[in-house]
Amino acid sequence: MGILVNVPTEWKDGRQVGESGNRLKGQLSHFCPLKVIPLWTFRGHSGNAIVEFGKDWNGFRNARTFESHFAAGGYGKKDWIGKKNQGSELYGWFAWAEDYTSPGLIRDHLRKNGDLKSVNDLAKEGARKTDKLVANLANQIEMMGQREQLLQSYNEEIRKMQQLARQHSQKIIDENQKLRSELETKMNELDVRSKQLDELAAKSGYDRRNLEQEKQKNAISSHLKLAALEQQKADENVLKLVEEQKYREKHAALKKILLLEQQLDAKQKLELEIQQLKGKLKVMEHMPGDEDSASKNKINELSEALQEKIDELDGMESLNQTLVIKESKSNIELQEARNELEMYGLLDISGGRAHIGIKRMRELDLKAFSKACRKKCSEEDAEVTAAFLCSKWEAEIKNPDWHPFRIVMADGKEMEIIEDDAKLRGLREEHGEEHGEEHCYSVGELWNFKEDRKVTLKEAVQFVLKQWQTNRRKQR
Repeated sequence: MGILVNVPTEWKDGRQVGESGNRLKGQLSHFCPLKVIPLWTFRGHSGNAIVEFGKDWNGFRNARTFESHFAAGGYGKKDWIGKKNQGSELYGWFAWAEDYTSPGLIRDHLRKNGDLKSVNDLAKEGARKTDKLVANLANQIEMMGQREQLLQSYNEEIRKMQQLARQHSQKIIDENQKLRSELETKMNELDVRSKQLDELAAKSGYDRRNLEQEKQKNAISSHLKLAALEQQKADENVLKLVEEQKYREKHAALKKILLLEQQLDAKQKLELEIQQLKGKLKVMEHMPGDEDSASKNKINELSEALQEKIDELDGMESLNQTLVIKESKSNIELQEARNELEMYGLLDISGGRAHIGIKRMRELDLKAFSKACRKKCSEEDAEVTAAFLCSKWEAEIKNPDWHPFRIVMADGKEMEIIEDDAKLRGLREEHGEEHGEEHCYSVGELWNFKEDRKVTLKEAVQFVLKQWQTNRRKQR
């Protein structure tokens, strides 16, 4: 700040009046002042004024130039104090510590509107701001490193899960192969025994009754052949369940990675917005100018927006913690189910009257095909054509290489949107628009039909073991 004294005043209408701040600012324009503030008392204009310059180093240089100009012309502070009759010329100088501490109207204004700082104080303050900026940048770099480390850990966990799934699948296949080999050996032994009995009957008058009893024992071979067929079907069902499990695990892993990336991006975006709002708020608080209502309102708006962003970040941290706890519980349940499966193996879960089974989700509706075919064919031909089309499109939707839809987020929920697919377009053109939305992925889901809900993995394994033990007792 600069100090301007000996401003011309006159007595008018019962009070002292003088030059306005804007007129004085125009006279000092070559020093680039921000504003000039006349000092008033209860009698009117005091003849003194404060000249405010910018708070940066350019403002400092302008203030020194202002002081040098008046000192060079003999109108500096020493000249004002030393002369008894100063005349009508303006006197000016740079505001120093003496002006800040000497009693009077000038000191009161300086203390109310400014701080007494040295060049070293300003340098230290700048260094603190620089250190704070460097710390903020280092914090952002550390956050990015944590994000990369988290993604690497998650990818490693997915790789371990896939490896365990492959090992478990191979173990099941090896056990089934061993059972098949043992069964073939038993069948070969029974065939040899049967041939020996036939040769013995042809060569001698062996007792027919004893021979029939032996042949009844050998009839077990036919049951073993049926058991071999059932074993083959069980192998196929096991492979099918393994493939569906691998697909669901891969799909779930991709969804978790995408959700993780979205949460990290949202968190980083919020933190950057908070830093930007803090910076804007600091700028508004240090901007020179009158403390008018518009500036105060702007500062209040920035403060409210900053608090909202901080609350939103706290809410996101709480949500992330909830998701971590939920994920931990799901992993414990999955590990329990895997222990059960590794100990006893898998069996096909059939429907029948059991309250637990495989529910086919979003399968094709045969009635819709029949309705469309009746428009072009007779009643008898329509049923045949509908059955053929339904079988054909069931094979299409089971093909994992065909993806006629994509998943999008709407109002926080996942939704499937049918894309412009050539196969579906051909179906609509041939059999009508009602078939345009009939095709989606056919996925088997473990289901509790009694309670109408999804079955936990542990629940399903316990039911499989119960079914296996029941079937085993029946075979005995």
